[in-house]
Amino acid sequence: MSATTAGRPRDPEVDRRVLRAAVTRYADHGWAAFSVDAVARLACVGKAAIYLRWPTKEALLGAALAEGVPLVLDNDTGTLRGDLLALARQLLVHHLGAEGQALRRLGVEYLTIPDVAQTWETHRRSRLEAARAMIRRGIARGEIRPDTSPTLLLDALCGGVMIHTTSTPDARRGDIDVDGYAERLVTFLLRAVE
Repeated sequence: MSATTAGRPRDPEVDRRVLRAAVTRYADHGWAAFSVDAVARLACVGKAAIYLRWPTKEALLGAALAEGVPLVLDNDTGTLRGDLLALARQLLVHHLGAEGQALRRLGVEYLTIPDVAQTWETHRRSRLEAARAMIRRGIARGEIRPDTSPTLLLDALCGGVMIHTTSTPDARRGDIDVDGYAERLVTFLLRAVE
């Protein structure tokens, strides 16, 4: 038998379960309590199956975050308002899931986790690049004042989303109206820069 046909093929469903479990475990307990053993129990797989795919817990967490935490996309809707609404919705959905808690933890812990800092930097950069592109287009189209600070506008949008989602009690998080809150937040912010 050749090396490519030896053994049983890997089950992609196992990969998905393990990666979801890794994001959930990290989101719920942080790096100090993150282990291959804990992820294996949560995913209902053996540790050997995990180690066949990811040789270390750092590699496992890095893969889980890269796969399970979507990057912020630059949606060019044709208007700054539409772009900011799309961004606000993405961020709200993102922060309401386990992946949002995982990235909030990562924002605090990433320097202490070997080989995972790059995942954090990729997500941070994607968010900033997407958002800055939206604001530059809005300025170029004359939708907002040319002296608008992209940093302050993004701080207000991202901070508003994060504070809203993290300060809402767990029992009420499912009641958050993503579209309604995004609409109110973007309307409020654009009034300040138009």
